[in-house]
Amino acid sequence: MNTKQGRLGWLFTSPYLIYAVFFFLIPLVWSLFLSMTDWNLISPTFSFVGITNYTEAFQSPGVKAAFFVTFKFLAVFIPLVVASSVIVALIVKGLPKYKGIFLIGFFLPYLASGVVSSLIVKGLLSYNSPINEFLRNSLGLDIDWLGTPFAALFVVAVIIAWKFTGYYALILTSGFESINKEIYEAAMIDGVSAWQRFWKITFPLLYPALYTVLILSIGVTFGIFTEVYQLTGGGPNFATNTWQMEIFTRAFSNLQAGYASAIAIIASVVTFISIFIIRKIIELWGKRNGWD
Repeated sequence: MNTKQGRLGWLFTSPYLIYAVFFFLIPLVWSLFLSMTDWNLISPTFSFVGITNYTEAFQSPGVKAAFFVTFKFLAVFIPLVVASSVIVALIVKGLPKYKGIFLIGFFLPYLASGVVSSLIVKGLLSYNSPINEFLRNSLGLDIDWLGTPFAALFVVAVIIAWKFTGYYALILTSGFESINKEIYEAAMIDGVSAWQRFWKITFPLLYPALYTVLILSIGVTFGIFTEVYQLTGGGPNFATNTWQMEIFTRAFSNLQAGYASAIAIIASVVTFISIFIIRKIIELWGKRNGWD
């Protein structure tokens, strides 16, 4: 019986195992191999160069920029998307009815194409757009949104936050609904203000949903590509040059597939370590609020 159950277990897990082998394990091994070659993506032959690609990558301005830009995005994007998601979830929570319809409306940007939304924003922020003409003529502000380092980074962060706000608000709404209403009633009887109820009751009890949102949003930060590619191409002066942008440029623009594979391996290690450390910090905050 145990043997039969074991075979059934392997049978039911085989689709995922096959998927993992063909779309994760084999590409990972192939990428590790390519990272030690000078393959140019076109030639059928290549030479083995050992760790040369890695040593060059650690000295590359593009790779260094990708490392720091990712954490700059993290510092701008995470507060934006978490704050906007909480606000949307609170608005939906306070609605007397039709909450699902409003959540679907906020969720729609998540389904929108990143290419299309980026092109629309690029048009809206062009030099002769109505927005910029109003800022110049009425307020005397002449802002080069995509040509200034911080402005370009901020624009990309806002677009991605707009896209994911509805999705994360959906998660947070379920977190709000799971909080026992009797706790609020007891707090109100004791004279606790609305602000104190939020910080002392809602926020700590929302930890599981917040934990999920934070981990997901951190993962998004390390995978930004479409918006950067469409809006800035990694510029100006590497100000928005993410890991994926650097890998794409090296592999498909400069035809340095081996070198790009080395950058991809470095990016994977940095991503894993960063998420692991941040996750531990979030878990420490959860333990302080009674979540083990």
